[in-house]
Amino acid sequence: MSAVKKIAVLTSGGDSQGMNAAVRAVVRSALFRGIEVYGIQRGFQGLLNEDIREMDLRSVGDIIQRGGTILQTARCKEFMTEEGQQRGADILRQKGIDSLIVIGGDGSYQGANKLSKLGIKTMCLPGTIDNDISFTDFTIGFDTAVSIVVDAINKLRDTMTSHERSSVVEVMGRHCGDIALYAGLASGAEAILVPEVPFDVKEIALRMKDNFNKGKRHGIVVVAEGVCTGQTVAEKITEYSGIEPRVTVLGHIQRGGTPTHNDRILASRLADHAVQLLSDGVSGKGVGLMKGQFVATDIEKVISTKKDFNIDLYNLALRLSQ
Repeated sequence: MSAVKKIAVLTSGGDSQGMNAAVRAVVRSALFRGIEVYGIQRGFQGLLNEDIREMDLRSVGDIIQRGGTILQTARCKEFMTEEGQQRGADILRQKGIDSLIVIGGDGSYQGANKLSKLGIKTMCLPGTIDNDISFTDFTIGFDTAVSIVVDAINKLRDTMTSHERSSVVEVMGRHCGDIALYAGLASGAEAILVPEVPFDVKEIALRMKDNFNKGKRHGIVVVAEGVCTGQTVAEKITEYSGIEPRVTVLGHIQRGGTPTHNDRILASRLADHAVQLLSDGVSGKGVGLMKGQFVATDIEKVISTKKDFNIDLYNLALRLSQ
């Protein structure tokens, strides 16, 4: 018999493609195991507002292919306080909800960790396009976001080639440069600027100028927003080389759109495994996939561990950009 009878699920923080697939899998996996499921609207704010509804199979029909989150998401300052956290835990207990599955990024994990310390059985799924959650190779939404950036760069390359110009593309990633790294490598970018690796814009500019002198007629520079603005990079390139790149800021378009099959499958597998763990009496964990294997790591450890940057992949991109 399952160790839990009622599970609630919420999405929190920035949305990411695949959240709906995760919600769907939580609901259907729980119902398969005879567990009641409740959806909490608008994250932790919805929990405090008691915006909670029971979900059935039809509640999650026709959503696996949709971006965003049907449960919606919101920031909640009140939940950052001890009083708000205690009230959230009390509300769950009053409604007889045994366990909570939180889908989101670092801030969401921190909120779940607070509830876990207050005695609520919690499980976290890594839902963020930034790929900045440790103890999982990839986060839900990352693959789709990279695909969107690659598609945009492909289109920019067409027009840049036609006009013999260069382009600076600014992508999301305040503290983690994975979107820039993976998209830049996949797009054959001339330079990739990420927060994790020091760089010299002057060297990049002079290399671009040298390439133009050798007959190259376009170039792509990908910059993570956590480094600086794309406009700043473009101005420095012009200052050092005389080349005047066009700047494209992709912004929130990276969070939208239909999730790739990789994100749908990742979300489904992680959600089902989280429900299974709760059913087995395990809680207080962040669930991930590493080298094809499920891992369940204490939430406290996940939020206190910085994810390693793939320097080998960065060096590969550097070698291939010459």
